[in-house]
Amino acid sequence: MPAPSPDDAGRPAKDSVFAASGDLATEVTRIADGDAQNLASLHVLDPDQVDGARPKKRLGLFFWIAAGFFILVVVLALTAPWLPIKNPSKVVGRPRIAPGPQFWFGTDALGRDIFCRVIWGARASLAVGFLSILFGGVIGTAVGVAAGYLRGKTETVLMVAMDVLLSFPALLLALAIVNFTNSKTILTVSIALGIVAIAPTARLVRANALIYGQREFVTAARSLGASHMRILRREILPNIIPPLLSFSIIAIAVAMVAEGGLSFLGLSIDAASTATWGNMIVSGKPALENGAPWISLIPSAVLFLTVLALNFSGDRIREYTDVKEG
Repeated sequence: MPAPSPDDAGRPAKDSVFAASGDLATEVTRIADGDAQNLASLHVLDPDQVDGARPKKRLGLFFWIAAGFFILVVVLALTAPWLPIKNPSKVVGRPRIAPGPQFWFGTDALGRDIFCRVIWGARASLAVGFLSILFGGVIGTAVGVAAGYLRGKTETVLMVAMDVLLSFPALLLALAIVNFTNSKTILTVSIALGIVAIAPTARLVRANALIYGQREFVTAARSLGASHMRILRREILPNIIPPLLSFSIIAIAVAMVAEGGLSFLGLSIDAASTATWGNMIVSGKPALENGAPWISLIPSAVLFLTVLALNFSGDRIREYTDVKEG
C-alpha cells in the first residue's frame, strides 16, 4: 500500500500556493473570488472578451460616414427634378466663373452651373452603375449557381464560356459592344458594362455554391427529398447573397469609373443629351490649361468620393457578413 501523506487532511502542504491561511478551502475560495473580480473588471473594459460572450461585430463610424455620403448623393440624384436648382443645360452666367457664393461649383466653358450639372450627372452615372450590375449580376448569378450546384458537364461548359469572356480586356470589350451597336444611351452603356460583369459574378457565385453545396444542411435537405429548386432557393442562395451584395457594391463603383473611361474615348452617353460625371470631366479637360481647373476637377472629386464610399462600404459589409467557423 502507498505510504500515507505527511500533510494533514484538509490542510495544504507547507510549500503549496495554498499555504497562506493554512486552510485549503479558504485559499481556493480566495483565488476564486480574485478570478471573479478580474472577470468583472474585464467585462467593464471590454464586454466582448468575457468568456462565453459572443463578440459583437460593428460596422464602424467610417462605414456610416461613407454610407451617409453615398445615400446623400442618391437622394440628390433622385430628387433633382424637384430641387430648387437651375436647368443643367441652360447658360446662367459668364463662362468659367470660379466657385463662389453665386455659383458654388463655378460655371463651365459655356456658362452652365456646374453644381446643377453634378447633381443631374449623378442620375446618369448612378443609373449606369446600378443597371449594369443588375444585368450582369442576374445572369452571372444564374450561371454561377448552375455551375457550382449541378457540376459535371454543365459546370465545364459554363465555366469555359466564362473563361472566354474573361479573356477579353474589360474596357475593350465594353468599347466594342457600344461601338457595334452605334448607340450612346444609358441602356446601351449599361448592357455593355453588364456583359463585362457577368464572368466575375459567375465565378464568385460558383465558388460559394461549391462550398455550400457540400454542407450538411444541403445534404440533409436532399436526403429528405427536397427538389433542386427548393435547395437552391432555401439553402444555397441565402448564403450566397451576403458576399454577392458586397461584390455588387464594389462593382457599381467600378462600372461608374468604366463609364468615365468610355467617355474619354468618346463612346459613352452622348454629352449633348445627358450629363454624366464622365463627360463632364472630359468636357472640362481643355480648361485645365486655361485657368479653370474646377470644370474638370470638381466632377472628378465627386466621382472619387462616391467610388471611395462604395469601395469602403463594400469592404466593411464583406467583413461584417464574413462567417468564420471554429
